[in-house]
Amino acid sequence: MKAWAKSLEKPAVEFSETQLTLLSGKIPDGLRGSLYRNGPGRLERGKQKVGHWFDGDGAVLAVHFHDNGASATYRYVQTAGYQQESAANQYLFPNYGMNAPSFFWNNWGKEVKNAANTSVLALPDKLLALWEGGFPHKLDLQSLETLGLDNLSRLQAKETFSAHPKLDLSRGEIFNFGVTIGAKVSLNLYKSDSTGQIIQKNTFELDRLSLLHDFVLAGQYLVFFVPPIKADKLLILLGFKTFSDAMQWQPKLGTRILIFERDSLELVSESVTDSWFQWHFANGCVNEQGNLEIVFVRYDDFKTNQFLKEVPTGETETLAIGKLASITINPLSAKVINQEILSDLSCDFPVVSPQLVGQKWQNTFLAVHRPDSDIRREIIGLPACYNHSTGKLTISYLENNCYGSEPIFVCDGLSPETGWLIVVVYDGNNHSSQVRIYDSQQLEKEPLCCLQLPSVIPPSFHGTWQEKSEKVST
Repeated sequence: MKAWAKSLEKPAVEFSETQLTLLSGKIPDGLRGSLYRNGPGRLERGKQKVGHWFDGDGAVLAVHFHDNGASATYRYVQTAGYQQESAANQYLFPNYGMNAPSFFWNNWGKEVKNAANTSVLALPDKLLALWEGGFPHKLDLQSLETLGLDNLSRLQAKETFSAHPKLDLSRGEIFNFGVTIGAKVSLNLYKSDSTGQIIQKNTFELDRLSLLHDFVLAGQYLVFFVPPIKADKLLILLGFKTFSDAMQWQPKLGTRILIFERDSLELVSESVTDSWFQWHFANGCVNEQGNLEIVFVRYDDFKTNQFLKEVPTGETETLAIGKLASITINPLSAKVINQEILSDLSCDFPVVSPQLVGQKWQNTFLAVHRPDSDIRREIIGLPACYNHSTGKLTISYLENNCYGSEPIFVCDGLSPETGWLIVVVYDGNNHSSQVRIYDSQQLEKEPLCCLQLPSVIPPSFHGTWQEKSEKVST
């Protein structure tokens, strides 16, 4: 068993706000605000394991940086499903990779459990715990108390709100999407104001049920890559197969590119190109020629889903390689002009400076596999930075048996791309977790600061940063 697996052996332990012990260095003077991260904290209940990593119950970590150091809180999102299953001490609901227990007809008419486990969106007066199959859950920004579901003023029953909203800080706009499964499969587009309230919607009919996890904001466009995956809705609804198992890789379908105009949310163009799969986009922009430049992590197939299914067991064996890639597209025709692999090193979880979302940028931060590791049996865990001007990939080589989460970039206020990277690290050498702060321009050096967390934080999916000044005073 690899060291990372120890972090998942037992359900994570919550803790109330606790002052963090400084292990080394010092917190940068300009770093004031809160880091929030979300991921599956519980992967078993009543001696039953989840069917897929995506089925784990969401637990949110908050790390607050202030003048007197840093404090942290870790709490499970108290969804209705979590509370019912806690009382019963067993799983009761279907989810992405598992059905309800007992006979298949137990799934009939049962809502899929909202796991609230994928990402977070920090708004002025609340934190949203996001899960792409339903409504977001509203949490208190300081205590992480769960305050219930939030329809953001305009979400209707059965509509969903994905875990990858895009924030345009310069215009105070938030874009997101959701997929509704009914007689038809609908892609719902949302525009929200800076408080998170939806102010505009549009719906586009999809030709099949596929897997849309993320999209990209590029200048005046919203861009989706629909992978060549087709799921049988009937098998899912009847409980014969889980969402995960019902999704079939069909490369002959090709990847469908959909481009929408951000102001109207109307379709501009679409095309079909060669096949690939992606979970995540780094960023996009419109170049000087008026074409789209988009960077994402590209997989040649859908084996990544099987790898993620194996993670809760602690023993993985599937080879799934994601590579940082760029693609140039004519937005008026959606035709691909050029594609390029930027790095062959297996990676995922790309992020950029929040100030440059949808704009030209230079640095993509991401997490990569250790170059000499057996990636069939290891999870991604080294913070890295790809410089698009030089083509150089800089890696922070953590100690052996240490695994970093998705890096979160925080601007220092001097320029959009100078600042710090905050990484939550699981240390498998002593079964503990830390918060490490790096100079984003010098990742190859030791962290500027290392803080001890009160208990183990399992590898999480996504996070965000909120400046102290962005919160509403209470």
